[in-house]
Amino acid sequence: MDFTLLEEQAMLQDSIHRWCRDNYNFETRRAIITGGEENCPECWRAFAEMGWLSIPFDEVDGGFGGGPVEMMLLMEQLGAAIVVEPFLATVVMAGGVLRRTTGQQQRTLIPKIIAGELQMALAFVETQAGYDLADVTTTADSVADGYCLNGEKAIVLNAQSADYLVVPARTCGLQTDREGITLFLVNADIEGIEIDTYRTQDGFLAADVSLKEVKVGSDAVLGIPGQGLEVLEAVIDDAAFAVSAEAVGVMDFLLEATVEYAKTRKQFGVPIGSFQALQFRMADMFNEYQQARSIVLSVCAEAGTNSEQLPTKAVAACKAYIGVAGKYVGETAIQIHGAVGVTDELDVSHYFKRLTMINTLFGDKDYQVQRFAA
Repeated sequence: MDFTLLEEQAMLQDSIHRWCRDNYNFETRRAIITGGEENCPECWRAFAEMGWLSIPFDEVDGGFGGGPVEMMLLMEQLGAAIVVEPFLATVVMAGGVLRRTTGQQQRTLIPKIIAGELQMALAFVETQAGYDLADVTTTADSVADGYCLNGEKAIVLNAQSADYLVVPARTCGLQTDREGITLFLVNADIEGIEIDTYRTQDGFLAADVSLKEVKVGSDAVLGIPGQGLEVLEAVIDDAAFAVSAEAVGVMDFLLEATVEYAKTRKQFGVPIGSFQALQFRMADMFNEYQQARSIVLSVCAEAGTNSEQLPTKAVAACKAYIGVAGKYVGETAIQIHGAVGVTDELDVSHYFKRLTMINTLFGDKDYQVQRFAA
């Protein structure tokens, strides 16, 4: 199969690579994650100006109309620089819900996301559920002119900067029923919402969100009431694919950094890269990286230009293998670097942390293997 990029795709890849190289080095990233509770507004404006925020959205909404290949190219480059800006949370996750549902809210919000004027978050994780998207205890009871939401959501990426939250809540049925889950668009500043923000181990911002007697109108419903699970599943598949592509960029950086370190670090008077045992380990790192990249490409090949529904089984296989490859590449990079590899001052440790987090996001290796087998 021909994996040659189209001219537009090559230009997209090059523009992201050059911007990250010139504007987002490791010290810039460290300054952002240690500088407070927000990310970089200037970076987000740059994302909008260069059109990256428009990639998955339809042209009728002012978007680029990109598919899996464009998403792969973007996320791989963001992974190579371990960019912490909330592209995943706003565009892939919350934006993914908006572009799969219809209504006035969507027509209003999508252009604002594309313009960089709006950030969002998808509050879907519940502590008792594990990776089961159907296990929802957050409730939405019918009241006059709308709904009343009550519940707790955990690890909500970008909640601290979000103008709106997309909240799955149960409008009917039992706790784990597939039917009865409705998606709501909730203003993040509305009365009854409490947001407890923290940095995750890889430097990204997340929050635990509490909803207590949160009143929303009937126009807050996204899609068909009670039938939000299929939309949510498709969006989480998008997100799993996106972080898999990001992991490929992370592994690419770790491989290059480790090989370069082995050329310059000397032991017994010679570079450690001359030791055959370490050469074997670095060759295995290369093989794992290449196979990881290949399985991400295989999802693109199977999906074609379809950005509405990625092939679920292919995504599960991809995410499972990314967990295996990422663990090997990350641990080997740390081992070859030695004690310095785990220090906060060295970029390698931050890349390793991101790979560790990617394995757990949207279903770890074991969960994805079970999902593939099912």
